[in-house]
Amino acid sequence: MSHQSAQGRRSVASGRLALAAAAGLLLAAGDAQAISRYMSTTLTCSRVKAILGREGAAILQHRSPRTGVVLYDRYVKSRAFCPSNQTTDRTYVPTSDLKSCPVYRCKEIEFFDLR
Repeated sequence: MSHQSAQGRRSVASGRLALAAAAGLLLAAGDAQAISRYMSTTLTCSRVKAILGREGAAILQHRSPRTGVVLYDRYVKSRAFCPSNQTTDRTYVPTSDLKSCPVYRCKEIEFFDLR
């Protein structure tokens, strides 16, 4: 009877683990889909920074001045909004009041290649 009892506890524990993993995946998928999109050239630089400060991350879009193609990327408030294997990189987006509004985006952490 103690054998069945231990086996039952393991089954319940593995079931809870699977449920927790599934819930985590659903939450992560929900966060990825819930990100806001903005056209940076319709906002002031201070508004872009306020949005990133409030939301943590957002998709910012703007038209390339050379080609007219819409460019976009995910920009963040800080490294806390990047995956663990990434850090922040300062970059710039055009806004209604500045040609180069400083913002951050996530990028892979680069390690020295000693080949």
